[in-house]
Amino acid sequence: MTRVSPEFGDEVQAVWTLSADVSFQSNQFPKYKLGPDNEILEEIKEDNKGPPLKEVVIRETNQLTEQHKRLSVRDLASKFDKNLAAAAKLSEEAKLKEVASLDGHVLLKKLRDALECLKGRLAGRNKEDVEKAISMVEALAVKLTQKEGELIQEKFEVKKLVNFLKQASEDAKKLVNQEKSFACAEIESARSVVQRIGEALEEQERNQNPGMQQELEELIEEVQEARRIRLMHQPRKVVDMESELRELRLQIREKCTISLNLQNELARSMKAEENMYRLYELSGSETLGSILRIQPCSDKAVELAKCSIQWYRLSSQCSRREAILGANKCVYAPEPIDIGRVLQADITSNGLKVTLTTDGPIKQASDLGSYLEALLRKPNNDFSVVISQMNGRNYSSHSVHLFHIGKTRIKLSRGWITKARESYSRSMQLCGFRGGGNSAAKSLFWQARKGQSFVLVFESERERNGALTLARKYASDCNFMLAGPDDDALL
Repeated sequence: MTRVSPEFGDEVQAVWTLSADVSFQSNQFPKYKLGPDNEILEEIKEDNKGPPLKEVVIRETNQLTEQHKRLSVRDLASKFDKNLAAAAKLSEEAKLKEVASLDGHVLLKKLRDALECLKGRLAGRNKEDVEKAISMVEALAVKLTQKEGELIQEKFEVKKLVNFLKQASEDAKKLVNQEKSFACAEIESARSVVQRIGEALEEQERNQNPGMQQELEELIEEVQEARRIRLMHQPRKVVDMESELRELRLQIREKCTISLNLQNELARSMKAEENMYRLYELSGSETLGSILRIQPCSDKAVELAKCSIQWYRLSSQCSRREAILGANKCVYAPEPIDIGRVLQADITSNGLKVTLTTDGPIKQASDLGSYLEALLRKPNNDFSVVISQMNGRNYSSHSVHLFHIGKTRIKLSRGWITKARESYSRSMQLCGFRGGGNSAAKSLFWQARKGQSFVLVFESERERNGALTLARKYASDCNFMLAGPDDDALL
């Protein structure tokens, strides 16, 4: 075989070390032995489970170094070692001097040209080996191109990430500086406020009289003594002090109770003293569901049957009062419209007028709220009632009727017989019964339409007040005001 002239030896010195993950068309070199004249003496059968590629390369290199120098493999190997050292040296110099390295594709091209030149001079099995080497060099060139693309992409991503981190760092610095300025402003503001408060406290301390200053000092000493006891781990004394404080609180509570009882007794005595000079008084609880009754409290009082009586409602500011139409008896049962208002009654006889006023506004019954919630959860509500009057006349029958309150109408019936059934309208009236009697708190007045009215007695005061409130709510949903005579202004 002809010796290959190593004209490209100086250029191969810059060959870089190849990456270990390069894929070749064949994972091992062909296995053969050469004779003295470079003739193939024996061909070894390929074994899929052969030694690793690294061991094959070492063995083949050792074999080639023992052959004739005209193959120039020894020169190439020695130059390869020198090139490796030179490449390392050039790499270090490139880092220091910032000199760009040679292009890998140029080296691969020159290596391929050398192999092509060698291929033209060889024949047989050696030519096939050179062709395989050329294909491996081409695969290496493709792999190198891919790696360069990946490195360029990674370099772009890293540069992009560096820019993003740089921007984020700048934004963070701006935010920190802004928050720092805000914090400094808040600190200065708080410092000025604390300074003003301290000056005010000092001024207050200077203005305090000596007695208060002494009490304050004694209190501070007591607090310090308590803290000292805590620090000295003497819980017994602390427990004694807490028990004394508890007893003092109980005594103060008892004193407050006694004081409140004395005030109530004094108020009752003053009221009794006032009643000595009064002719009439109001009796009954000022709560919805009760009955207010006018009673004489003096022998000089004229009989109520011979007097003229009129009940009034006072506005929330007590600036004006409004007459309750039809409330002219000595008994009046407050209805839901009276809640929060003060009631008055004028008693007139022989030109003398006496005015009685409730001690406070009418209060709502405690159980009315929960009862209304239960009624509102039902679509329709029926109440058992007895008709007391019909069209202003006493009703003789005392049979039980059903008073139905719906969302759009009210109906009064007994079994299949309907006494009245009307939708909510302007002509409809509904209010508490104002004609007196012992059942006034359980009675209401209902005018279905003009010319048809009823006085209905419920089973309890709660049902009567619940029916009034429920009907007025449903009428309000239908854009109508449901009240008694002349009561529209109060709604």
